[in-house]
Order: sequence, then C-alpha cells, then structure tokens
Amino acid sequence: MIGSQVPDIEVEAFHDEATKKVNLRDYKGQWLIVVFYPADFTFVCPTELEELANLYDQFKQEGAEIASVSTDTVFVHKAWHDHSEAIKKIRYPMLADPTGKLCKAFGTYLDDEGLALRGSFIVDPDGVIKAMELHDNSLGRSADELLRKLKAAKFVRENPGQVCPANWQPGKNTLKPGLDLVGKI
Repeated sequence: MIGSQVPDIEVEAFHDEATKKVNLRDYKGQWLIVVFYPADFTFVCPTELEELANLYDQFKQEGAEIASVSTDTVFVHKAWHDHSEAIKKIRYPMLADPTGKLCKAFGTYLDDEGLALRGSFIVDPDGVIKAMELHDNSLGRSADELLRKLKAAKFVRENPGQVCPANWQPGKNTLKPGLDLVGKI
C-alpha cells in the first residue's frame, strides 16, 4: 500500500553469479524499484526484465537499485540466466520467493496459480512505498515509464511543496498546489 514500509522479509537472490540472502530493508538509504513478474522461462517476462537491464545504468544514476521477484527458486533464476541471452544482461538481484511470502506482503500473489501479478513498486530511501502499478499478467510494462516515475518521485522528495503533472519530465514545468505553474526546474 502507498505510504507503507517495505516488509522485513528475507529471501534468497541470484545476483552476480551467486546466491545470497536479501532483505528489502537492506536497501534503506537508496531508492529501490521492486518488479514482480509471474515466472521464469515465460514469454512477456524476459522482454520486461531485459528492458530493465538495458536501462539499469540510468536507474543506478538516479541512485536506485532494481530487484526483480518471482515465485521461482534461485536455481531456476540461475538456469534461466544461463539459458537466455536476454536474462544474461541482468545485473540487478533476482529475488526468489517460492513460498510467496514477499508477493503476499506486496499484494501481488495469485493464490490459485502460486504466481505473482505484474507489479512495480518505487520505494524511497526511507523504505516507504511511493508508487505502485499492478496489472494483468498478459500486459507488459514500460521500463521507460518506471524510470520517469522514479525521477518524478525523486523530484517531489527533493522539492517539498511541488508536484509533478502528468507525463512530467526533468526540466519541465511543475506545479505548486494552490498556485500556478512553478516553472522549469
């Protein structure tokens, strides 16, 4: 839910060719993008994860880490990484949630399927969820739009009292509630 703290849940992750334990609270102090997807070795998922991998350096420039999450194990993540050219590009942690504990905490878990919905969450450096997007698993997401939302969330955090209008981009006009356009910042 928007405004809530990320849960204190430890899961395994496949990252940098190794398996390690990860807790989302470990990322406090930086922005975090948490991207839930249904399953490895599927059709839409590698297109989304590859697009995120292609923009990873831009997310890092914004001070953000990305963590992808599915209900697969770290062993399946590794096998997919070793098998798929698209997934080999991933340099961010791939979190394994075979029990669905993390997915349930974020509200993405599909009980009947044991899979996650496609969900994207932007978490601020204090561990607070600032933006979220959930939708049907047949619809792929845009990493460009997720990056734009991150930049808007950062701007609002760094500029109290200002808000970003629809499709705001850095350098474009912002708004101050109760006043007119603030101007380019």
